[in-house]
Amino acid sequence: MIIDEYFDSIAKPILEDEKYKQLEALVAHSDFSVYDHSLYVAIRSYVYAKNKGLDLDYSSLIRGALLHDYYLYDWHKPHKGHRLHGFRHPYFALHNAKRDFVLNDKEKNIIKSHMWPLTLFTFPTSKEAWIVMHQDTVEAFYETKSCKNKLILPKLVKLR
Repeated sequence: MIIDEYFDSIAKPILEDEKYKQLEALVAHSDFSVYDHSLYVAIRSYVYAKNKGLDLDYSSLIRGALLHDYYLYDWHKPHKGHRLHGFRHPYFALHNAKRDFVLNDKEKNIIKSHMWPLTLFTFPTSKEAWIVMHQDTVEAFYETKSCKNKLILPKLVKLR
């Protein structure tokens, strides 16, 4: 079990998808894979919202967080199609996620707006999108200043 039965029931179909597992081979920040980064953003978002007792669409929160960086390329390798990664990868992620998963409108907005304000015209339109955007920033900052061997997962999973 990752967090709790509900989180696992929503996350596992995505985490166990063969195409999604390709994220394990792609580096997000430092020595964190995109797979780990996305999972940690989902965990942070879920735990934050649960601890605050927020009335949310938790399924969309988890799914949007897991798919927010589903761009499926190594952004560290120069490629004409991947220029301006910070500005453009939400759209690549959304394109891939729509192709491989059935998404609702809230999940689509979470994915495409998670880099706001870099993506000026794709504003977060739900509490879920705002939470994922913020937790993604926190996690990315942590990952660039840390390394995996400090094992952050136990620090994240503190449901009250």
